Amino acid sequence: MTGQQTTQITTERSAVIPRRSRLEATDAAVDAPTRREGVPAADGHRPTSGLGPRLRGVLRATPSWLVSMVFHAVALLVLGLLTLPPQTADAVRQLVVAPTEAEPVESLEDLLDEPPEPLELTVTDVTTLETVSHPEPLEMSPADDLSSAALAVELSDIGLEHAPRNDLLATLGAYSGDAFSGRGRGKAQMLADGGGTAESEQAVALALKWLAAHQLADGSWSFKHTVAPQCRGMCRNPGSLDNARNGATAMALLPILGAGQTHLEGDYREQIRRGLYYLISHMQVTARGGKLYDKGGRMYSHGLAAIALCEAYAMTRDKTLYLPAQKAIEFVCAAQDPFGGGWRYEPGQPGDTSVVGWQLMALKSAHMAYLRVPPVTVRKASAFLDSVQAQGGAQYGYTGPQAGRPATTAIGLLCRMYLGWKKNNPALQRGVKWLSQQGPDKSNVYYNYYATQVLRHWGGQEWKKWNAQMRDYLVRTQARKGHERGSWFLGNGKGHADSKGGRLYHTAMCAMVLEVYYRYMPIYQKQSTEAEFPLD
Repeated sequence: MTGQQTTQITTERSAVIPRRSRLEATDAAVDAPTRREGVPAADGHRPTSGLGPRLRGVLRATPSWLVSMVFHAVALLVLGLLTLPPQTADAVRQLVVAPTEAEPVESLEDLLDEPPEPLELTVTDVTTLETVSHPEPLEMSPADDLSSAALAVELSDIGLEHAPRNDLLATLGAYSGDAFSGRGRGKAQMLADGGGTAESEQAVALALKWLAAHQLADGSWSFKHTVAPQCRGMCRNPGSLDNARNGATAMALLPILGAGQTHLEGDYREQIRRGLYYLISHMQVTARGGKLYDKGGRMYSHGLAAIALCEAYAMTRDKTLYLPAQKAIEFVCAAQDPFGGGWRYEPGQPGDTSVVGWQLMALKSAHMAYLRVPPVTVRKASAFLDSVQAQGGAQYGYTGPQAGRPATTAIGLLCRMYLGWKKNNPALQRGVKWLSQQGPDKSNVYYNYYATQVLRHWGGQEWKKWNAQMRDYLVRTQARKGHERGSWFLGNGKGHADSKGGRLYHTAMCAMVLEVYYRYMPIYQKQSTEAEFPLD
């Protein structure tokens, strides 16, 4: 053997020594159970037969890296099984467990037959809106600008020069016509023909002056009239509602408009301009229309404001008022109860006759001003009146059929006139006769306001009798002294309207009663009961 061969053999033996040491350690670990079980070797060495020698042989023939890899893989598998969350294992077991024959599986039909669990919903105040179902689509305005109206815009007039793009005042109307065009003309003749007097006209003039003196700096009015800068508490009987500014503003504007005044001409054009601007700038424009609903007056406020906008537009044909008026009417239609056909405090609520009266007046004013009123809305309103009528349609209740209620009967009969009932209708004849027998009320100005219109439209001896009592009583009871001069407060302070509306409410209502002789407006003029709503 040469020196080179000797060196090579020696190197190979040194490389094997560590491997044999590892195998011997492994053999010792394998034979350990045998030794623990008390099986000694006869000669002090490990047994040469059984599983041990064979395993040692396999391990000697296996590369060390493979042994290490297998060992670590087994260790990782064991650790993974030990750390598996118990709920996961349970979930797996639940998926593979099938029901026995004694455990029937629920079918879809069984689940559908079970009554649904009640849901606890929290409804926030709104304006938010409230969702209203509409089985039939409404005819909406063609305008494509449905963003909210600006809350504050500096305008020198109700013009367009400085209006922002998202303001309703910036959108032009395109309607023409002559409805209301004669308001204020021929007043003396109509006054005489209808039964008015110089004294009643003087009372109206004083009332308008009192109303103008109680306008607030921002153009609005408040039922709590003592907050007006010119009043400062000098007038008694303020109302408690100071959060129904839209309703109070419209209530004050209506008698001023009814006297033939507009924002373009007349002694009160500036007060009207500011009041109209207040309403328009506080309109919330949505996909359902222009909302003039406020927290205190709710749908009462919206109906009144819609009437004021429609009348101002019809009297002047001012194209800047067309879109606000049309949008206000669209919201009236959207707020209607889709099933019962009425209106109440909140949009979509089942109706009551009182709120219905104001909304139907707004729709009639809009119709006479050539604004769009969906026929379906009118048909549903008629169905509501059917649901609250008593005595075959001669009398009307509040939310259901009930006789003996003068105010709601007067509202119901006036609405029937708007919807086309003629003098030959037996129910209308009986209703008018019943109201005539009741006569005016000394404190209920709400009833007097509606009943006066019914009797004026009816005419004849019933009207002459009613007018003589109503006219002279109002002239006699109007305040004539101090800062209250020109106003009325006929209530005892205990009624709902007395406490909330106060002197402003009484003054506006009484002034409109005395304007019934010549008002060129749908809710007073004879033309309004002769021009029927379209129903198709």
